[in-house]
Amino acid sequence: MHFTPLFVTLSIASLVLAAPGKSLVKRASSFLWFGSNESGAEFGNQNLPGVLGTDYMWPSTSAIQTLRSDGMNIFRVAFAMERLVPGTLTSSMDATYLSDLRNTVNYITSTGAYAVLDPHNYGRYYGSIISSTSDFAAFWKTLATEFASNEKVIFDTNNEFNSEDQMLVLQLNQAAIDAIRAAGATSQYIFVEGNSWTGAWTWATVNDNMKNLTDPEDKIIYEMHQYLDSDGSGTSETCVSSTIGQERVVAATKWLKDNGKKAFLGEFAGGANSVCQSAVTGMLEYLQANSDVWLGATWWAAGPWWGNYIYSFEPPSGTAYVYYMDLLKKYFPGSAGGISTTTATATITATATKATSTTTTKTTATTTASGSTAVAQHYSQCGGIGWNGATSCSSPYTCQKQNDYYSQCL
Repeated sequence: MHFTPLFVTLSIASLVLAAPGKSLVKRASSFLWFGSNESGAEFGNQNLPGVLGTDYMWPSTSAIQTLRSDGMNIFRVAFAMERLVPGTLTSSMDATYLSDLRNTVNYITSTGAYAVLDPHNYGRYYGSIISSTSDFAAFWKTLATEFASNEKVIFDTNNEFNSEDQMLVLQLNQAAIDAIRAAGATSQYIFVEGNSWTGAWTWATVNDNMKNLTDPEDKIIYEMHQYLDSDGSGTSETCVSSTIGQERVVAATKWLKDNGKKAFLGEFAGGANSVCQSAVTGMLEYLQANSDVWLGATWWAAGPWWGNYIYSFEPPSGTAYVYYMDLLKKYFPGSAGGISTTTATATITATATKATSTTTTKTTATTTASGSTAVAQHYSQCGGIGWNGATSCSSPYTCQKQNDYYSQCL
């Protein structure tokens, strides 16, 4: 989100989006993840290192548990790099801040949910653009070493690179990937973010070179953000139109399909009004209809200090939590999506992409919600309460329980 002391006004040429090529049909949620950003530990970055409880605050575990009980299964935890490694990127970690981060992450993952480590720094350190790939790699190797044994942790390279050389953004992301794997964290997903605030609406034109990233574990997920106000900054409760959500993710979806990549919508939100509600619904319906490349989303944002912030998802009284929770629930993994599973015969097509050093092979399989003996492909649902589809996975994947309502081929 661009709401930060480091905010730079976004100015981007208009992007012409092609009309979507498929109709949107409601069906059971096929997302792998759906949840919320947890904000607070990155607050007060004009006062570093700052004082806990005065300048910044860690998320509330009781609020996280409420969202977890509601059905969310992923939480993106924002923090400040300067507080974790004060002085230089190659410094040792601050023991107290690391302990608080670890406690938050361990609480989330102990519930069976995923925790995304989000250095919420906009590609900067103490306000200056990070230009040293070796220093950035050192930071990531230090941090990844601490969480290498937790398979429910996801590493997010950095929040919203912006106004930087495009080749530098590519190189920083690759340095982070290499460092994370070198730290022994080989089973976790890595979320990579692009330039121009990692916006979905400009991704295909700004971040095309990001397709060149490589990972020996083949677990790169492209994290994009998308807001629905006029400049895409996420600072207004007014959405451009009731259809702007879908319109702003069409080009990125085509890029993902053309390049055999998968993505996650790491930040999105809309004001508490009917126009934004329609825009958010249209965007999520479109992403779900293209869940072969979109694996889920996290709302911006929950957190204990938001007060009456227009997008607050902090239970029990956050503006967006009250207005949007019932709408979002249908997209949570395991949700029936507002349709009866006894009458649903929607076809779920899952496209698994496995990149090699010289080629990309795509395998597509189809199962139906009315029962099938077909083999489910990578990322497809394979079990859960009420599930009547395929329960075995194509080799080498296995059916892994995410919660009582959702198991997936991983």
